[in-house]
Amino acid sequence: MNKCIGCGALIEDKTLCERCFRIKNYNEYKVVVKDNNDFIPILENINKTNDLVLLVVDLLNIKNLSEITKYIHNDILLVLTKRDLLPDFYEDKILNYDYGVKCVDKIIISSNKNYQFDSLIDMIRKYKKSNNVYVVGYTNSGKSTMINKLIYNYSSNTSSITTSPLPNTTLNTIEVNLDDDLTLFDTPGLLDIGDITNYVSGAELKRIIPNKKIKPITYQIKGKQTIIVDKYLRIEASDINLTLYLSNSLKIDRYYKDNNINKDLGKHTIKVNNNDIVIKGLGFIKANGKGTLNIYTLDNVDVFTRNSLI
Repeated sequence: MNKCIGCGALIEDKTLCERCFRIKNYNEYKVVVKDNNDFIPILENINKTNDLVLLVVDLLNIKNLSEITKYIHNDILLVLTKRDLLPDFYEDKILNYDYGVKCVDKIIISSNKNYQFDSLIDMIRKYKKSNNVYVVGYTNSGKSTMINKLIYNYSSNTSSITTSPLPNTTLNTIEVNLDDDLTLFDTPGLLDIGDITNYVSGAELKRIIPNKKIKPITYQIKGKQTIIVDKYLRIEASDINLTLYLSNSLKIDRYYKDNNINKDLGKHTIKVNNNDIVIKGLGFIKANGKGTLNIYTLDNVDVFTRNSLI
């Protein structure tokens, strides 16, 4: 049996499985349903080595990283991806943010803009314990896109890893030889049950997941108002300033009178005090002020507050 060079699936007598072939050539996405029980043993096996781990995190979708790090005790280099999707900010604040992870170093990158990849490869070579380096993260964190850029920049290897907005694109560990001194092991992305990307179609994912720099929208709310974000979100707020960091493809409307739009979604009552409200997988809202908001979103999607990121 061979491994598909795109996703790591076991196949016979080929280098690329039919699913990866159709994703790469026709943009046809086929969902493969797996859960974390399929992938946790892969993470646990990393502990049998002393190798460096690149923990890849999407800046727009920062999650509870302890769900990954509880399985890994190796040195961790924290790689914060998709810098190009956020507006200008002071990077020192992002680097000094408390991610709840003990790491040897942190770096902010953009695969689309080839931003800070020379610094990234220098860090990898500085902190690696052997020729082998493991790449881990949640689904849609940008792991495979980052590896493809490393291949393009620093290797004569002509293969590439399959990328798509769907969960479970990478199905098994993929070995990528950059050169004689560095081999990367891409691992399947861990699923987050509370992420909205688990509950929408592939076509909807293309709208929910930003593909260009976000244009934040700020609302100065006086009295009670309602903000409707497509069919995915309802925000009820009073006397507070809110800045929405969401995909530009989503339709956003503000209402000054009560209505029933999206009231059939799951309700979360959230207290804020100059912090962020995260709707997992959809984006986040920066609250300037103190108050209580009612947030409605799809069932099973997690909504929580955190210290302000930017």
